[in-house]
Amino acid sequence: MKQIFLVIFSLVNFLSFSQGVNDTSIFIPMLKFTYSYQIPGGDLAKRFGNNSNIAIEFSIKTKNNWVVGVEGFFLFGDKMKETSIFDSLYTSNKQLLNNDGEYSVFNLLERGFYIGATIGKLFPVFGPNLNSGVIVNAGAGLLQHKIKIENDANTTPYISGEYIKGYDRLSNGLATKIFIGYHYLGKTKLINFTAGFEIYQAWTKNRRDFNFDTRTKDNTIYKDALYSLKIGWILPFYVGKPEKFYTH
Repeated sequence: MKQIFLVIFSLVNFLSFSQGVNDTSIFIPMLKFTYSYQIPGGDLAKRFGNNSNIAIEFSIKTKNNWVVGVEGFFLFGDKMKETSIFDSLYTSNKQLLNNDGEYSVFNLLERGFYIGATIGKLFPVFGPNLNSGVIVNAGAGLLQHKIKIENDANTTPYISGEYIKGYDRLSNGLATKIFIGYHYLGKTKLINFTAGFEIYQAWTKNRRDFNFDTRTKDNTIYKDALYSLKIGWILPFYVGKPEKFYTH
């Protein structure tokens, strides 16, 4: 992580000196709708495989190209690695039985969310106007994730209702993030997008009082990471309805 921050810091310094920001850029509130494909790292990679998220962000770009905002995403995936949570419940042939004495049908999924605030800077290079260019931002917030347990119409009592809480590993904690990418606002005001690479680092803890499978309370502070490829569409709100963008 230290090497990544050093690279980004060096890039910010380079862009700051290679392209000045002037008063021709404009104040723009924006809504962003994004999709990310994420690869987990750290302790999170021991529990889940790759996942996706969909996000919404409200941000404001100032005339000096500072960008501040709030954002949230919904995280989802279906690739589980921690599949031993029901080992003590299985029959001899690795099956669960439902109320009818039949084999239970169930799925283990990943669900979660993030909510937080961001601050960053847009550098108007490689763009059609002074409101487009390379963007670098950082943020902090709350990351939460859990194992979502789905079973056949809730007919398996020991993995239904309140019992799910003993197995779902509901965890949350402080998260930080960095993003570097490209921000494009077209001259016609119709084509607007963002794309880039994002990294999340979180320190999470299991918030359940007791894990049924381990028969203990888990007080471990986990170090989770998410490495994301992010793309999205921007809906800008042009205050004062400017007649044109100013170009380089």
